[in-house]
Amino acid sequence: METNQSFQQAPFASEDGKTASIVSYITIIGWLIAYFALYKDKKTSLGSFHLRQSLLINLIYIGLNIVQRIVLISTASATLYYLFSILYVVLFILWLIGLIGAIQAQKKPIPFIGEKAQTMFPNI
Repeated sequence: METNQSFQQAPFASEDGKTASIVSYITIIGWLIAYFALYKDKKTSLGSFHLRQSLLINLIYIGLNIVQRIVLISTASATLYYLFSILYVVLFILWLIGLIGAIQAQKKPIPFIGEKAQTMFPNI
């Protein structure tokens, strides 16, 4: 009987990191909730890994949005509009790959930015 209880506790401990990982991909607000409410007191390597990746994705999205607004206000170009649209689609695909990795509780780096995120934010 006691063996069964310890078995039930082990998945719960890993769920803490998994929950923080998944929530961190839900915009910058989700990242803040994941960091302060789910991760800060219960640090896990899975949570750290996905918090780093999702932070970089969120920062890229915010930066891309700012640059897009500045460029499109100064230059109303259809070509630039389509270029930004393609960049947003690529960013969405990268976000989706990260979210799927978090759901599957895998530490699989996102293409192009995953390894960079791990080195840019070592204190998370």
